[in-house]
Amino acid sequence: MGGHVVVVASGETERRSLPHLVSHLRDQGVFVDEVRIPPGNGALNVSMAERLIKAAWYASLGSSPPDKFVILVDLDNRTPDDALGALQDELPQRLGDEVGAKIKYAYAQQHLEAWYFGDTANLRAYLGHAPGNVDTSKPDEIENPKNHLKNVLDDRVYTARISEEIAMSLDTKTIAGRSPSFRGFLEAVKNGVSSRDADGP
Repeated sequence: MGGHVVVVASGETERRSLPHLVSHLRDQGVFVDEVRIPPGNGALNVSMAERLIKAAWYASLGSSPPDKFVILVDLDNRTPDDALGALQDELPQRLGDEVGAKIKYAYAQQHLEAWYFGDTANLRAYLGHAPGNVDTSKPDEIENPKNHLKNVLDDRVYTARISEEIAMSLDTKTIAGRSPSFRGFLEAVKNGVSSRDADGP
């Protein structure tokens, strides 16, 4: 356990929000140095993941290269095998011995926004009202969590900045107790256990 981690994720929402969702890991000696995302709203496929990992790796040489990369994908109505299969099958061969860091994989079910509903009290405080008619005790089972969050924001437009504000207000221990996919992500960052293989609740 411990070390420096770079997360590879799909977009600006993740880039802004994930550092706040993992900041408590610093107390355990785990530091997420940055979150790399595809430029120009590009897709996070095998080629893009390879590019992002290599760019981060070579940019860090001569200073403190990361001990680990964690690739985080949204399932978006796919199975973990569908979402992660090509990455896990092809990326190690593409990287070969060029990158001297571990590569781990995790997923958000269905989107990162599902995790926010795992901390009902603080999400309610941020919104100023109840977070809608969903079972927040099982946030991973919420259908279309991003759309649901947009709806409960009332007159506010959901942006990456709003996502970051919400992430800053949440208690990650509470979320981890309710969301197996968030627990799996944390384990991938901390200990190298992929959330694809993580135990359920």
